Amino acid sequence: MALKRIGDILLEKELVSEKDIDKALKDQKEDERLGETLVRLGIVSETQILKALEETTGVKRVSLQNMNIDEDVLQLIDEDFCRRNTVIPFKIEGMKLLFVTSDPLNFTVIEELRLLTGLRPVAFSAPKNDIISQIEKYYGFSRTLEALGIKQDVVFDEEESYHSDAESTPMVKLVNQILTSAVFQRASDIHIDPLDDKVIIRYRVDGVLDMVRELPLKIHRQMVSRIKVMANMDITETRKPQDGRIQTLIQRKNLDLRISTLPTVRGEKVVMRLLDISTQLNNLSTLGLTKHEESLVREMIQTPNGIVLVSGPTGSGKTTSLYACLNELNKPDVNIVTVEDPVEIKVEGINQVQVKPEVDLTFASTLRSILRQDPNIIMIGEIRDVETAEISVRASLTGHLVLSTIHTNSAVKTISRLLDMDIEPFLIASSLTGIVAQRLVRKLCPECSYKVDATDSEKKLFKKFDIEVSQLKHPQGCPSCNHKGYAGRIPIFEVLPITKEMEKLISNNASNSELEALAEKEGLVSLMTSGLQKVKDGLTTMEELLKVTKE
Repeated sequence: MALKRIGDILLEKELVSEKDIDKALKDQKEDERLGETLVRLGIVSETQILKALEETTGVKRVSLQNMNIDEDVLQLIDEDFCRRNTVIPFKIEGMKLLFVTSDPLNFTVIEELRLLTGLRPVAFSAPKNDIISQIEKYYGFSRTLEALGIKQDVVFDEEESYHSDAESTPMVKLVNQILTSAVFQRASDIHIDPLDDKVIIRYRVDGVLDMVRELPLKIHRQMVSRIKVMANMDITETRKPQDGRIQTLIQRKNLDLRISTLPTVRGEKVVMRLLDISTQLNNLSTLGLTKHEESLVREMIQTPNGIVLVSGPTGSGKTTSLYACLNELNKPDVNIVTVEDPVEIKVEGINQVQVKPEVDLTFASTLRSILRQDPNIIMIGEIRDVETAEISVRASLTGHLVLSTIHTNSAVKTISRLLDMDIEPFLIASSLTGIVAQRLVRKLCPECSYKVDATDSEKKLFKKFDIEVSQLKHPQGCPSCNHKGYAGRIPIFEVLPITKEMEKLISNNASNSELEALAEKEGLVSLMTSGLQKVKDGLTTMEELLKVTKE
């Protein structure tokens, strides 16, 4: 009997259509299996594939979270083989080798394991990230720490950590493993915090900091020195904050790492911001705007002149939205110039300038020079001071479209912020085209979230915003979401176009309450309303929404 292929199995289970298979085959990358392509495109989830394979082939799924693997089993198969094929052995039963794989239909791996060990391989399945975490745990960190002399309480040679070029030195390996593990867990930041008796490593995933590892305090200095060498920072300076940058390739991803060190009473704290520069640019249709919001934003950025502002706190996705707008506007017949701190994504066809205050290349001074460069569109990373705000207004009034970000709590409060910067009300009214306020909320894992009846207080809150609701989804936790109940983040938006009536109120120096009343009358969908709709749709939870909105 011929063995079924993954595409046939998924079609049989009605998880995909023929059109989905054709799309995946066209988009399939080199060395990527069809199942991986379908997951990457969001057509089907990894858990759905493993469940379908279990039902069809009998390959059972296992949870690796609390599994203890015997060191003798790990000696049979080397780390490189496990990493290359995303497999990990966990038990020997007589002449059977029990192992976990993310691809039970990869019979080449099963044959290679038989030849390597002389045992009969028996496959079990688990999500890819779970297996990678176990490889890191059993082959990576523990063996590297042993090589550093942690178990034998041997003092590691500090000179080696930053004078040796060998990529195989234990400290180099340790730092690389911390970075690799962060990439696999989709972390946006890595925090290295020295305490009185240990060092803790924390990853920020989907906006939430989570401790992933504790390390002995005695390796802290060497680890910080290694990171500083990679970022071309001064390893002898430990009393002042420093900033650096590393560009590297990890797991086929081009990463740009922003390094920041801060001297604390217990030693230097290091924060590394990870930015995947190989990621494709978003466009407006992929940001998560509703059709109405998308049409309003398109209308704003298609105007030949004026200011469009994106507001929100740090880490709310403002830069992503700005780049999506630029991506839509990036045509050969327009001259786009940006001034940023830092330049996060390099885009072909756009002239990007990096701010350097040490040589007096500030937002304000660069903006003055940009205006002599005959630009059509100017993007300013952030309006931080009065001078930058004034030049931005002047630029918009002289025929330029200006895009920028600003730190405010809502779209309407952005107008008050500009007034606080002592910009004349009539100038704001005549230059401002529109404001987009946004936040990011964690997205419920589609695999394990479950519905419950809404409580009376929840129904009352939804009714206040003219939304009827009977059931809401809640998080649970499963291997797909690393037992957190959430996977990824989604934005909520508040889009405020500046109408003629709004211009009049701004010119007359109207109060916040007057501006809010007019915005509501003109149909403004607030952040709260936008968020509640996503809660109703089962995309996020009330807890997540209330973390980012106060209304």
